[in-house]
Amino acid sequence: MAGEVLQLRGVGVRREGATLLRDVTWTVDEDERWVIVGPNGAGKTTLLQIAATLLHPTEGSVEVLEEEIGRTDVFELRPRIGLASSALAQKVPEGEKVIDLVLTGSYAILGRWQEEYDSTDVTRAVELLDALGCADLLRRTFGTLSEGERKRVQIARALMPDPELLLLDEPAAGLDLGGREDLVARLGALADDPGAPTMVMVTHHVEEVPDGFTHALLLRKGEVVAQGKVDEVFTGEHLTSCFGLPLEVDRQNGRWYARAAR
Repeated sequence: MAGEVLQLRGVGVRREGATLLRDVTWTVDEDERWVIVGPNGAGKTTLLQIAATLLHPTEGSVEVLEEEIGRTDVFELRPRIGLASSALAQKVPEGEKVIDLVLTGSYAILGRWQEEYDSTDVTRAVELLDALGCADLLRRTFGTLSEGERKRVQIARALMPDPELLLLDEPAAGLDLGGREDLVARLGALADDPGAPTMVMVTHHVEEVPDGFTHALLLRKGEVVAQGKVDEVFTGEHLTSCFGLPLEVDRQNGRWYARAAR
């Protein structure tokens, strides 16, 4: 039986008088691939930050990889979690070489310093970059990469420590159609890999959900609208409630599509 990777019970988050999350109860098991969907301001990134141990809830309890947040050393826990997000990308030094950026993911740090890596580490970094179509970027600096290249390099970095939990915050945001479809296909292949970590991805768009994702959670104004198996959650009724607009939903060849109802 699969173990619980994430367990949130009655989680709420308030900041400066605003309620970002309200009474979120959510369980993610180790063999599942989840997508969190909702409009701007729904609380998606806040929820992902809690899963990444970067944010503590105002109320409720959180267990990540069977460790209770608030009673464990999060600095020891974080190397077991892979995270790719635009907020993290903004902290990367522009002159950092791609190979070094991926290697430092082993220690969940940014910026190559005096830590040492053996040939096994370098080989793994190269293999991950190759799997994500970035092998030719090894010696490039992060500041010279396109948005699509940055997204794929970040995912390679997030996978570097062989994490038990992989968190992706809007990985397809800002990509053109070709870049989006390439990334979605690669994430779908990763989702289908039984050796891949448990995955949680945030997006605004059901069109960006790769085939192979098993579960979905819909958020609106910090509250859960629906959660469960993806084909039970991605319905016109649920997505209409989530986005506040009458929507029709379709699925073709494993991919989802939503349009305004005619």
